[in-house]
Amino acid sequence: MKKAIICGISGQDGAYLAQLLVRKGYTVCGTSRDAQISTFSNLLRLSIHDQIKLESVALNDFRSVLQAIKKIRPDEIYNLAGQTSVGLSFEQPIETFESITLGTLNLLEAIRFLGEPIKFYNASSSECFGNTGDTAADETTPFRPRSPYGAAKSAAFWQVANYREAYGLFTCSGILSNHESPLRPQRFVTQKIIATACRIAAGSEEKLCLGNTSIQRDWGWAPEYVEAMYLMLQQDQPDDYVIATGCSYTLEDFVATAFATVGLDWEEHVVIDKSLFRLTDIAVSRSCPKKARQKMGWQAESQMKDVVKKMIESKLNL
Repeated sequence: MKKAIICGISGQDGAYLAQLLVRKGYTVCGTSRDAQISTFSNLLRLSIHDQIKLESVALNDFRSVLQAIKKIRPDEIYNLAGQTSVGLSFEQPIETFESITLGTLNLLEAIRFLGEPIKFYNASSSECFGNTGDTAADETTPFRPRSPYGAAKSAAFWQVANYREAYGLFTCSGILSNHESPLRPQRFVTQKIIATACRIAAGSEEKLCLGNTSIQRDWGWAPEYVEAMYLMLQQDQPDDYVIATGCSYTLEDFVATAFATVGLDWEEHVVIDKSLFRLTDIAVSRSCPKKARQKMGWQAESQMKDVVKKMIESKLNL
């Protein structure tokens, strides 16, 4: 029976990954700064809380990380921890950079120090690429991040690559495009859109306030993306992979689809608020997942419209 540590298990991806690994027969341990007081609501929502071992680990403390890995002795570590909001990273750039880069470095160094054959997955992001224009980014595309979050993810990516090349560790980064689900926190614009559309459809007279709706993103379904994370650590050789649907849409398209799904015209209910525009933003984000399809056999099944409908169905069922 394999053992896996998931750092960041309380988040959207961590919960879905835990569910996947439990189904595959893994012993799964999830970490949190204080596991005794954390609610782990996503694990409860997926009905897997009782099947997960939880440990208190401070990822910014090397000793805490080292002790946890020595205790658990995992076969695989999935690093999904750190500040996850691009918007919030502009307000908290230092916390964002430290939580993403230092936690990643401590995990890598602990694996190197112990000298055990632990496979390591790092959650990277298409935010590293910045504006891609009409050319879809792949694993060879240079990074030009346009947010503190993207800069932090870029630094962590190169840490992972360096430990693979210099020390021969089995380390991989998944460069994931946007991926959504009902487990997304309310602060994310996609969940804000879904929740507001459902409330308006139920009779609320509120308006949905949004920033720049002309931006283009590649939106996928989070439960499918965690399968790609798992597959990366099952390959014979460690490598980095772009994970995306391969199709980008404007935020306006996302909004229109959400309101149409509940039988409404979005233009009657949306207000553009320029105070919500980011200081710097990615106009167009396109990604090419060809390598993941060819080498791992992974391909996204859900496109943006499917994602919107699934999120709305879940919200209405709740």
